[in-house]
Amino acid sequence: MSDFNLNLSGAESHLEQVTGDDFGGNVILGVLDGDTDPNEWLAAIEAGNVLVLNVDGDLNELAEPFARPVVDLGGNLTHFRGFLIVTPPDAGIDTDRV
Repeated sequence: MSDFNLNLSGAESHLEQVTGDDFGGNVILGVLDGDTDPNEWLAAIEAGNVLVLNVDGDLNELAEPFARPVVDLGGNLTHFRGFLIVTPPDAGIDTDRV
């Protein structure tokens, strides 16, 4: 077998950057039913949080007040199995497996 030099401490610093261990936001679970002020959802996204909202009603009507501002910020919105997932600009949504 050939010898090779593996620097694990150096590898760990690269892994932290790749895996997003420095994510400073939270994942906020909620219900999108019209009871919460849309500005609260937008403020949560602007603060770097991810929203996972159970949609209780007409999605287009309920998300309309904050969807365009989220997209304008560079955020993402995806409807998946009754939930609306909303991410800030630095967090994408991978839909390759759905």
